[in-house]
Amino acid sequence: MKINFGGVIEDVVTHEEFPLAKAQEVLKDEIVAVLGYGVQGPGQSLNMRDNAIRVIIGQRKGGKSWEKALRDGWIEGETLFDIEEAAERGTIIQFLLSDAGQKEFWPTLKKHLTKGKTLCFSHGFGVTYKDQTGIIPPQDIDVVLVAPKGSGLSVRRNFLDGSGINSSIAVYQDATGKAWEKVKALGIAVGSGYLFPTTFEKEVYSDLTGERGVLMGALAGVMEAQYNELRKHGHSPSEAFNETVEELTQSLIRLVGENGMDWMYANCSTTAQRGALDWKDKFRDAVAPVFADLYESVANGTEARITIERNSQPDYREKLEEELKKMHDSEMWSAGRKVRELRPENWKKRG
Repeated sequence: MKINFGGVIEDVVTHEEFPLAKAQEVLKDEIVAVLGYGVQGPGQSLNMRDNAIRVIIGQRKGGKSWEKALRDGWIEGETLFDIEEAAERGTIIQFLLSDAGQKEFWPTLKKHLTKGKTLCFSHGFGVTYKDQTGIIPPQDIDVVLVAPKGSGLSVRRNFLDGSGINSSIAVYQDATGKAWEKVKALGIAVGSGYLFPTTFEKEVYSDLTGERGVLMGALAGVMEAQYNELRKHGHSPSEAFNETVEELTQSLIRLVGENGMDWMYANCSTTAQRGALDWKDKFRDAVAPVFADLYESVANGTEARITIERNSQPDYREKLEEELKKMHDSEMWSAGRKVRELRPENWKKRG
């Protein structure tokens, strides 16, 4: 379906031309083996199971993710297997280990990628940065990508409330001539709102830029800068946090999600409107060089190298916990926990 996005025409796939019934027909003879039950695995696999797709889980036995899979109703020996056995059983391999985990498991997985199988990623990292990961798929299999534009929790929550998470799709290798039909079917089966085509390279470039930029890195950094400035001038933690985070997350961003930032600008107070218009371009111009540096770091492989090197260090987990604890223990996010406790819905829960 051709859709006009602000003057640019794009081809997208919606449920109108590719309904769930069609996805079920395309996948009726397939066994989708979801390898990894960490971030994206639960949401995608549970959605496919609810959509009547034959799904099995591959996960290393004995850990927290294995126990979570059992709690979610996957049955050991029937729909829950050791990761290598699931890879052998599956005709479509949904490769959802972490990027570092994919690199580590690739030599084992490769021998199970027999002719005619489909290897599906939710991130273009492993294939795009193959010089660093060693992930080079055999030429006689289909290699596709379904990348939900949201967290694994949102993939599941949005599916359950009927809204879905939009996903990008791509075909890296079409050995059977059926790769595009399969990737569209998988995209619908995991509960996507609509599907838009991309490439493995474009997906990983945009994804890494987004995570380090607006979605997480830039957002957290800008929040910290504003909170710290308010505190420096004597504003209380409660006031600083409410003006920096709480109003954004509990009010404004919801309205932006429903109607767009242009609508938000047109429907706020004249004081807020004037100030936002005056300062928007200053912020844009200030961070534009940072985004240029970020995109170059992604495109030239620097970010991939840093990710792989750090994740490969034996003490990485301990160092990561220290970094996360520093953020957790900061005044700003300590104040945030207290603010959330004081929300009316939490008082109601206490009875």
